[in-house]
Amino acid sequence: MDDLTALARHQLDDARASAHGRSAHLFLHDGPLRQTVIALTSGSSLDEHNTPPAASLQVLHGRVRLTMSSGDQDMIAGQVGPIPHERHGLKALEDSAVLLTAVTEVRATAR
Repeated sequence: MDDLTALARHQLDDARASAHGRSAHLFLHDGPLRQTVIALTSGSSLDEHNTPPAASLQVLHGRVRLTMSSGDQDMIAGQVGPIPHERHGLKALEDSAVLLTAVTEVRATAR
């Protein structure tokens, strides 16, 4: 079992030491399920990218902005929400750590 608080703290330390101001650690990989702690220093970002079939974002520490063409969404520590099915990016409004939960494929069910 992983300690999210400790993972977030460690990734924030790594992000602060990184020239790019970000760090990530995939800590759970079970079939199509992925959980990753991502840390970003204030002002750093993840460039726009595609959304997996299903994903959610939980802010563990700090404040972030989910950027997308349909309108940006600010999130603070303690909030969790789905990631919209459109290209999006993520910007840290202050030093932040988030938990990304993603399902990378959805298999059709047999009938």
